[in-house]
Amino acid sequence: MFKIDDPINNYKNIAHAFFISLAISIAEPSTIMPLMVHHFTQSAVIIGIFASLLRGGAIVIQLYASFHAQTYKRVIPYLRKAFLFRVLSWFSIGLAIYLIGDKNRELTLFFIGLGLFFFSFIAGFGAIYFKELQAKLFSKAYRGKIMANRNIAGSIASIISGGVAGYVLKNYPPPLSYAYLFMVSSAIMAIGFAIFSTINEPPKENVSKKEKSFKEFIKNSNNLLKKDRRLKRQILALFLSYGYLLAMPFVILKAKSSFELSGWLVGGFISIQMIGSIIGSSLLWRRISDYEKMLSIAFITVIAAYVTAILSNSLYAYFAIFLLFGVAKDGFSIAGMNLVIEIAPEDKRPIYTALQTNLSSFGLFFPILGGYLLKIFASYNLVYILSIAILLAGLIISLKKPLQNSKSKSRHYKIS
Repeated sequence: MFKIDDPINNYKNIAHAFFISLAISIAEPSTIMPLMVHHFTQSAVIIGIFASLLRGGAIVIQLYASFHAQTYKRVIPYLRKAFLFRVLSWFSIGLAIYLIGDKNRELTLFFIGLGLFFFSFIAGFGAIYFKELQAKLFSKAYRGKIMANRNIAGSIASIISGGVAGYVLKNYPPPLSYAYLFMVSSAIMAIGFAIFSTINEPPKENVSKKEKSFKEFIKNSNNLLKKDRRLKRQILALFLSYGYLLAMPFVILKAKSSFELSGWLVGGFISIQMIGSIIGSSLLWRRISDYEKMLSIAFITVIAAYVTAILSNSLYAYFAIFLLFGVAKDGFSIAGMNLVIEIAPEDKRPIYTALQTNLSSFGLFFPILGGYLLKIFASYNLVYILSIAILLAGLIISLKKPLQNSKSKSRHYKIS
């Protein structure tokens, strides 16, 4: 028998976060991913593209996923299929690096990009199903704590991952070290997916009737978006929150040009970032149930990180930068998920989730713009300043009263 806020589902949720973070942290877009791509190419633009591929592939599929998901009483069966495909995609990256590697760097890059795209692409389905589950399994008061607990578990795992990555990078030469990291972490990822797949999911009582065609669904979704002012503001604020990605993949490259970057130091940066995540989730985010306020604080935190990057180039400054990145990223993640759950009516929740995630996630392509700017102007500080400007715009929007105080009327809309 299902009960909301079931501790068993909570433990499975946390275990999932632990194993997934343990696996995915090896390709963290602010540390190892740029260094790995940099091994095969010196192009800042390509580095930016690959940083976007890790998460940007999900954009193209989420609306289509929600078109079908709005009719599902249970989403776990579909989530299991998505999990399997993601594990295979992740493993294929390590396999390509192992089999091809430096023998044909262009071909290796192609397969890395292909694997990252499909890994991210399938996440578009998974994100819709995951948010649907969180809304069904946990109450509003409990959900914020659950997500903070997930982030703490994930951060602890990532600290461990940072140590493992440091050991592998120190003891195995590239690109063999990257191949080992991806292949081993795919097995760890599979454990997390398997645990999460056993969650007890209740059937959904209110489901939408699927439109006759995807084109009709897009039309109805567009009408919904036009009518819901708060949803539009949330989407814009969250889109601008991705402004931190404009410069984030290049912070580690500037560090590399400033002092010797050993494998252990790279692992240390990963661990410091995850310590920031733990500090944010345990001491800050779990205490805040006002998710608009949480979003604003996350903006301020990551702006502080880039101000630090401009003012100092010391090793200690980089530790502070990655610490602040860790705090801010979790704030953005928790706030974004809970904001859309708060305003979405039950039957339209997959659509709201897809609209917000789909449109705001175009910000995931900011690293490509950052790569072009770095190529043209050869100035890290310029990219940092532009990132701050985008984040300041997002902060202003997050503080506006319509985002904070307007009551969503979406529950009364009749979407034909």
